[in-house]
Amino acid sequence: MNGTPHLTPPQVVDLYKAEFGAGILDARITERGEGAKKTKGYNIWIRLDRKLLKPAIKKLIDIRFPHFAVIAGNDLGDEIELLYIMSVFYGTKFGEYMITFGIRLPKTDLTVPTITDLIPGALLSEREKQEFFGITVTDIPDGRRLFLPDDFPQGVYPWRKDETGIKPEMVRELWAINRPKDRPVPPVPEKPVPEKKPVAEVPAAEGKEKKAGGAAE
Repeated sequence: MNGTPHLTPPQVVDLYKAEFGAGILDARITERGEGAKKTKGYNIWIRLDRKLLKPAIKKLIDIRFPHFAVIAGNDLGDEIELLYIMSVFYGTKFGEYMITFGIRLPKTDLTVPTITDLIPGALLSEREKQEFFGITVTDIPDGRRLFLPDDFPQGVYPWRKDETGIKPEMVRELWAINRPKDRPVPPVPEKPVPEKKPVAEVPAAEGKEKKAGGAAE
């Protein structure tokens, strides 16, 4: 851990804007409440030029080595968006910030450099994005499939929304072909809840419906 003093979320954003200028395409800060006491926490969202991904992560390491969470992704149509989610200042009295770097890859060039030389723990998430989105992580130290079996068709990416996504014929309706015998036992059906019997109304005690002297309440 380096000795960079704690920075506020606006100070973090200002550092990035000063360092990368027009390469920062969008930056915003959102506030969240954590736990029963709704302790304040902050999310910093920075969308940047894809060429600045590794320099931006290096800059974050200079501020404070981050806790890597995951690389999320989304098929936007003509582009694949990758979100590198991590946090800094964990365990400090001022609280940690969640920082997300977003880049977009055009489907005509779905390459992105590995960040495992900076954060080795990102490897599994990079492998997952390769097989589910069809991106190419250059210089990835281990590019094997992670979740998909070896006999899964090449060129099919389950998280893509275009023609390279899951084909309709690959989706099997288990109810129509009977449940495979090697699957876990289905859950026990819920028991029907018995109907409640109506409760008979209890007549009001005589004398409470009328005030003294005969006036109705």
